[in-house]
Amino acid sequence: MNSTAVIRTEGLRKTYQMGQNVVHALRGVDLTVEKGEMIAVMGASGSGKSTLMNILGCLDLPGEGSYFLDGIRVDGQSRNALADIRNQKIGFVFQGFNLLSRTSALDNVELPLLYDRAHRFADTKAAAAKALDRVRLGDRMDHHPSELSGGQQQRVAIARALVTEPALILADEPTGNLDSRTSVEVMALFQELNDQGITILLVTHEHDIADYHKRIVEVRDGVIIRDHPVEDRRIAVDDLAALDTRETAVLV
Repeated sequence: MNSTAVIRTEGLRKTYQMGQNVVHALRGVDLTVEKGEMIAVMGASGSGKSTLMNILGCLDLPGEGSYFLDGIRVDGQSRNALADIRNQKIGFVFQGFNLLSRTSALDNVELPLLYDRAHRFADTKAAAAKALDRVRLGDRMDHHPSELSGGQQQRVAIARALVTEPALILADEPTGNLDSRTSVEVMALFQELNDQGITILLVTHEHDIADYHKRIVEVRDGVIIRDHPVEDRRIAVDDLAALDTRETAVLV
């Protein structure tokens, strides 16, 4: 097996029984994601995209086929084993941030470490603080989500995804609740993290967001219909600079 692959799937299939009907959510998906890639996954509702992401995130198991995550064979694992793999290998970022409202940014980021049965981090507070520094929120550690902007809340969520030092970040429509400028700021952070070697797989339905990635995987009817590199990749920091120039010109 290719040792540099963070994700390798072969022949993933998944069916669901819906009343009298059998739904073929995945019909044989082969996907390889190398370490350090930044990939956008696109597909309409009902394409199988969500089922694929649930399997890749170890939230579900395939009916058929094999899945290796960072060298570990996932299919066939027990629920407890899946929970440990999720905690140690995957950082999740969601559209709705999923932060605890009555808990500080620091405590929100620390939370995954409290469920790490391997006890890889001796000082969980220090690890959480380091992750917040990494997303430039070191001065907001004691703030609650209600005291943060939407973009800052998503940065806390990204710090929480980073804190376990995962092999993979899975992001599900992370810009879906953000305005255009804040979305670009979040993509600038993802590109920065990817430049540091972090592997990122991001689900989006927005083509302009997909264009910030290195590769786009399109799913339809339970199969990958297109898998291609991004030509003329957008660079988020350049787009932010252009936005600043336009805003300055309007003010003048």
